[in-house]
Amino acid sequence: MAKITILGIDPGLRMTGFGLIEKDGEKIHYIASGTIKTASAKKNKVVGEDDKEELPARLKVILDGLFEVIDTYHPNQVAIEKVFVNVNPQSTLLLGQARGAAISAAVIRNLSVAEYTALQVKQAVVGNGHADKEQVQAMVKRLLNLAATPKPDSADALACAICHAHGGQGLGKLATAGFRVRGGRLV
Repeated sequence: MAKITILGIDPGLRMTGFGLIEKDGEKIHYIASGTIKTASAKKNKVVGEDDKEELPARLKVILDGLFEVIDTYHPNQVAIEKVFVNVNPQSTLLLGQARGAAISAAVIRNLSVAEYTALQVKQAVVGNGHADKEQVQAMVKRLLNLAATPKPDSADALACAICHAHGGQGLGKLATAGFRVRGGRLV
């Protein structure tokens, strides 16, 4: 089986996390991770506040940052977290636009994109779809044999890549090993 490099993306308008892993058969190895920061040009700006000039500039930073990551590491596939509906519809819309910029970077570079919900990612990495950020960080550190715990945005991106590497099932697959599953139920 050929080695595959997977780029995981945790989209965000202020910080977009990225993480790259290599899948070699059933083994996964850490390559790189980090964040693309789109700091506000205006000081003391309220989080989620939007003006017509700043949003396009932030989306360009995300697009350019991901182009740089893709051009440096040459991933074969991309996995990105799906947007969930927030209490604040404006925040959901802004996050969706950041996600759109991230997906655009991948498809412009002719990469296939897989999408996973936060529940799927947590289930695949931790074995619990309702795990907290600290549990995800700890499990990513353990699964990739990292010397230090990755920051939350990087850990979420790496978790997304790990989820994809495990076919979107990961540790959650263990719960149904040896059983037949029909219509989402064990039989």
